[in-house]
Amino acid sequence: MNDSSIAWPPADASVRCPCLSGEIYGACCAPIHLGQVLAPTAERLMRSRYTAFVFGNAAYLLDSWHPSTRPSTLELDPGQRWFGLQIIGTDGGRMLDTSGTVEFSARRRQSIRFPVWLQRSAP
Repeated sequence: MNDSSIAWPPADASVRCPCLSGEIYGACCAPIHLGQVLAPTAERLMRSRYTAFVFGNAAYLLDSWHPSTRPSTLELDPGQRWFGLQIIGTDGGRMLDTSGTVEFSARRRQSIRFPVWLQRSAP
């Protein structure tokens, strides 16, 4: 359900980042979203992508999607709210690694349901 009366939450640089890193958005995921820096690790990439879902930043999601699986377009539902990310584990994906995987759980609300998205993702 894509209700045009529902707006995305504002991406305020001075508030705590939705990725739950403990930093403010302006010092955490915002520079990655704005293309000022690249995500230095697989975990930071996953956190930045989660935060892009929170703010409805489809352009960043497409830009950061691996070309082999990236869709040509992406329509996000502003009625779907993301409200929690838990990093379960990582394998590789550190600053000098060329690959890595991140296992995570992301909680969301869609209508009256509260599904959990559990995934092991390799960038």
